[in-house]
Amino acid sequence: MTALNLDHLHTFCLVARYGSFSSAANLLGLSQPAVSQQIRQLEQWFATRLLERTARGMKPTPAGQVLLELSPQLEHIVADIQAQVANCSGIARGIVSLGMGATACIHLMPPVLQALRQSHPQLTVSIRTGNTQEIIRAVEENRLDAGLVTLPADSRNIALTPLCDDEFFAIGPSEEARDRVLSPLTPETLSQHPLIIFEPGSSTRKCIDGWFSEAGFGLQPVMELGSIEAIKSLVRAGMGYSIVPAMAITQPEPGITSQPLTPRLSRTLALALRQDKPLNHGMNALLSALKNAVLPVNPV
Repeated sequence: MTALNLDHLHTFCLVARYGSFSSAANLLGLSQPAVSQQIRQLEQWFATRLLERTARGMKPTPAGQVLLELSPQLEHIVADIQAQVANCSGIARGIVSLGMGATACIHLMPPVLQALRQSHPQLTVSIRTGNTQEIIRAVEENRLDAGLVTLPADSRNIALTPLCDDEFFAIGPSEEARDRVLSPLTPETLSQHPLIIFEPGSSTRKCIDGWFSEAGFGLQPVMELGSIEAIKSLVRAGMGYSIVPAMAITQPEPGITSQPLTPRLSRTLALALRQDKPLNHGMNALLSALKNAVLPVNPV
């Protein structure tokens, strides 16, 4: 290797941080042999061992520990150079990576990406879906430039800027709603009907669990799914009711009716950025488009 490869340096930091080649490989989407090869090439460039195997996994050698501590400085310098060079052109270009939940990806991003393609044809936006903590961690490690997450969120060196308040609504099959109106839709009322809810682990599920818990009711869904579209399909088929963010029901959908909850339930969506992240034209274009798109929404 004739020059220091920054991708290999990032790989080394992940191996050192998580203590294994396999963990770094999973995070990077690479094979374990590919990660091992990158570490070997990095050690060849520095002409010294950077990692050693212990009973608890891979551990930095004294030289590796120095590199691990200094690497963030180098990454910040390179990112700052990239931002300043890009700003000189006055054109939004390159690749910007953004993380968010699947619901926001499906219902928020298509018009945003379409508008960006028309206004900034040289800019590519890479989208990765995941839960809030996965996205926060990826932003912290510079694997994502920014994230759209649900508050509250645990963060380290991350600036969280609230963007909008997204209210939750109950949805049910339209035919049944014409014969029987379940109003007001309280935790007690909904607990008496079959519920199809987001699977555990998501921020959305935590909000819903908390809404029932505060009213003294335990949530006992008949189905737990990770896809908002699958949930709506089952509700449309008359299998039960659900609670979904308003973002997912902004357009009329045959076979589904929506009603507000009592008491009101909502989530706050926020923009997650590293506090030391330099903003180039591409990042500014994406953030501006997001801020314009995530206005408070109400279902039709």
